This record gives sequence, structure tokens and C-alpha cells, in this order.
Amino acid sequence: MEELLATHRKEQKDLQARITQKKKSATKKTRRGINQECDMLQRELSERHRGEIAELKGEPAPPVDGLEELDLNGSEEDRDQKDQTDGSQQPLSMDNSPDTSSATSDSSAPSPRPKKPNRQKARLARRAAEQAAQSAVAAEEAAKQTDHRGNEKEAMDGVFKRLGLKQVEINPDGHCLYSAIAYQLEMLGLGLKPDPKRIILEKPTQSRIDTVASPQHDGYRAVRAVTADFINEHQDDFVPFMEEPVDQYTRKIKLTAEWGGQLELLAIARAYGVEINVIQGDGRIEKIEGDTQEYDDEERSKRVIWLAYYRHTYGLGEHYNALMK
Repeated sequence: MEELLATHRKEQKDLQARITQKKKSATKKTRRGINQECDMLQRELSERHRGEIAELKGEPAPPVDGLEELDLNGSEEDRDQKDQTDGSQQPLSMDNSPDTSSATSDSSAPSPRPKKPNRQKARLARRAAEQAAQSAVAAEEAAKQTDHRGNEKEAMDGVFKRLGLKQVEINPDGHCLYSAIAYQLEMLGLGLKPDPKRIILEKPTQSRIDTVASPQHDGYRAVRAVTADFINEHQDDFVPFMEEPVDQYTRKIKLTAEWGGQLELLAIARAYGVEINVIQGDGRIEKIEGDTQEYDDEERSKRVIWLAYYRHTYGLGEHYNALMK
């Protein structure tokens, strides 16, 4: 008997899983038919189980009663779903025919349908929750990261104060190195035209120098041209450090907004006969000397240019500002 009951429990569990799957896949049009089919399957299984138990006990088979075991093992959720679908709480008749009087009553006073969930609102809510979670993760990661910008500014300000330097903001447009140099050459009284003994200027370069309206705003055009001319005249000193032909390299310097770096600073220092001191973001000072031995001490002290080189403070990337005593 125990073995048979265990078999019955397994068959009942399997049938319940089938019924649940059928009801989940039902549409509005097929729900009534599927509910009736599920009721029939449950009734047939219950009748078979009663017959097998009676046969094992040697008793006569019990009479068929379509209502005795109908969906007794079904879940409350399934019964509620069926009740909402059928529109009434009354049991089915033996031949599963619809109750005419109930249908008439339902047509005169229809029961309210359950409100469907708003899928768009649900999607928006999920998206908002995901964005909030991502923002929280990003904020947590940001809190763990090093404040490069804050550290850089703190180090820079300390050096400025120690050396008595005042920062002059230069527009971060790709010309910042050349604009900072042009501004300081003018402020130091050195001018944008270098000593002819140091470099022979090409005619276009001389024209650029002569047409500068404001050293701080368009002086970079003159400094770029002088830098390119000096590299062209002293190619042996610069070509080993280039990754492209010298004519392409100097053309970018003269005609584009290509950023300047170490090679350009060296060419500027030598072309104008100045010493360039670059304050780094960690407080170090890099000195680039431009052969100023021909000048006396007083003149050399006037031919010193200061730059502040930032890596993290400005949104566009690396940037140079001018510094004045």
C-alpha cells in the first residue's frame, strides 16, 4: 500500500506541474478551454487512484463522481485564476456546460477585470533602479581612487608660494605651451624675434612675428614658426628623437594645434637664448638651459621663463600655464 501511495503522490505532483505549465501558457481566448482540460485530467487521475486503491484492498470500485476530487490538490493561486476566468464561484456541472442563468447575471452586472500592470512604468522603474545602483558603485569606486587633481594643485601651490610665483592662466587650446612662452617673452622685454646670430628666420616666420596683434592671444603663431625653423636648421640635434620625417614634424608645429613637449621646449630655449623652468605636478622643477653663457649674470637673471605643467587638473589633458615672479 505504501508503494502505491508513493506512486500516486508522484503522479499527482507530475500532473500538477503539467497543469501549472498549461495555465501559464494560456491566452485570454484559450484560458477557459485549458481550465476545463485541466479539470478533466485531475478528475481522471483521482478516479484512477481510487480504483487502484479499492482493487488493492479487494473492494469494489467506487462510483465515478466527477465532483468529488475535482482540483482538490490544485493551488489556491490556480483556483483564483480559474475563478477570475470563469467569472463566478459556482462549481462546474457534470457535463461542463455553462450555467445559463449565471451567464445572464454576469452579462447584466459584469465583474471588474483585474487591472493589467503597466509594462512601461515597470521598465522605467527597473532602469532607474539600475542607474541608481551604477551611480552608487561609481561613487564608491571614486571614493577609493587617488585624488590626482587635488594632489597636483596642492603640490603646485606649495612651489608657487615658496618661489614667489604668480600663475597666469593660458587658454587650453593646444597652443598653451607656445602662448605661455610668447606671453613671458613679451613681459620680460625680450620680444618674439630671436637674435639673428642664433637663427636665420624664413620669410613666412618673419611675417608671422610682424603681424602678431597680442602676444598673449596670437603670439603662439610666431613662437611656433621660430621653433619649426630652429629644428629645421639643427636637424642633427632633433631627428634621432623623432618618429616621423622632420619636414612632417615641423609642418605640424608651424601649421596645426599639435601639442608641444620636450623637443619643442629645447628648441625654444636655444632659439631665444633663455632658461626654461617647468614645475611638475609632483613639485619637481625641470630646467632646460638655452646656452646663456654669452650673457652676464644680470642679463641671464632676466632671461628665465617659468612654466607650470599640469597632467590632471585640466579636462582636456596636459596643459601649460605661464608663471611670473
